[in-house]
Amino acid sequence: MTSEAFVYLMLPGETQFVTAGRLALDIDRLGNPFGRFVYGRRYMARADAVPLDPLELPMAERTFETRMLKGLFGVLRDASPDYWGRRIIEKCAGVTQLDEIDYLLNSADDRAGALGFGLNVDPPAPLRAFNRTVDLTRLQQLADAVIADEAIPARDATDAGQVQDLLRLGTSMGGARPKAVVDDEHALWVAKFNRTDDSWNQARVEHAMLTLARECGIDSAHSRLSRVAGRDVLLVKRFDREHSAAGYRRARMLSALTLLRAGDSLTDRDRWSYPMLADELRRLSASPREDAAELFRRMTFNSLVSNTDDHPRNHAFIAPQSEWRLSPAYDLTPSPLVSDERRDLAMIIGDQGRYANVANLLSQCARFLLTREQADKIIKDMKATVRARWYELARGVGVSENDCEKIGRAFVYPGLELDLRP
Repeated sequence: MTSEAFVYLMLPGETQFVTAGRLALDIDRLGNPFGRFVYGRRYMARADAVPLDPLELPMAERTFETRMLKGLFGVLRDASPDYWGRRIIEKCAGVTQLDEIDYLLNSADDRAGALGFGLNVDPPAPLRAFNRTVDLTRLQQLADAVIADEAIPARDATDAGQVQDLLRLGTSMGGARPKAVVDDEHALWVAKFNRTDDSWNQARVEHAMLTLARECGIDSAHSRLSRVAGRDVLLVKRFDREHSAAGYRRARMLSALTLLRAGDSLTDRDRWSYPMLADELRRLSASPREDAAELFRRMTFNSLVSNTDDHPRNHAFIAPQSEWRLSPAYDLTPSPLVSDERRDLAMIIGDQGRYANVANLLSQCARFLLTREQADKIIKDMKATVRARWYELARGVGVSENDCEKIGRAFVYPGLELDLRP
């Protein structure tokens, strides 16, 4: 049975959606899902029309088809909810059997990027009554009321239920990192909540890592800390939104997962590769030399802080206007692993695969448009900064001495200088 949805896009500089095209999901005779997308004729006739994805879905009067990703094109997959969002939808949507279009249609309107989805040819997409963007002050008030077991007015019951889910942080939530989008100071922020089973104060440590990345010359997302119901919450400013008097403007977004034409499963890990991503960004970026060097810095930083959660969903490209650029860095977290000899990142680094060491970082530097001398200097400078500054920055944002001791093994681990090739 075919399921369909209209795809809306907020054009650069605008604050209202237009209808860009139509998505259809179907099942072939072997039971395999496949998807089709076609741009609308009225959209194609617009002088300001832009492609959803200039590489996979360029502007053309044709029907695009895919059998990858359960029939969902990569740029549309990027607009689909993550694990936490899917849990919320499954709980609240009242839909027993969900396909990928159901997740798109039942997502809140604060999804990543500039896309929207609906059943009507005319946008905007309907606003959902759950998983909504809330004001930070209101979020704090509702959280306090939930914790105190106070009565919640009926008009606030849905938002209170959302807050209750965010504060239920045990392992029963399936390992998700609970989060919400909040509106504060004329900006949208991703509010990331600590879990009760975290090994350390994740909110403060991630804030410290984003700060440390900037000290290493990396363009990282702006972040700050807040308190909700007596708990630390990390607020990360969304770089795909820009406030205006008429509303929020949106930037188109592509994840590295989409650019690499890969999936989330382990069977796709051969395409989780920094050098391959550097190759692809040269096709997309308006400033490939600058973005390739920036990607090299991020690969180096992840090696220096043992960020082994650097999978391709944690890298993105955005287009606030017509041109595409590497987005600010986000989701930077240390992993103080036991091994002092070898640590592997989630993505391939170079000739030695995922092995995080200096020789491997240098092995493919030309694909990042860097000479060996330039790459070596970047590594040495960043290594000195991380070694000298991580502790001071962590303590400066309130990471406890005990937590610093727990994460200390993550930084510039001994194996970084080793070369264990046979």
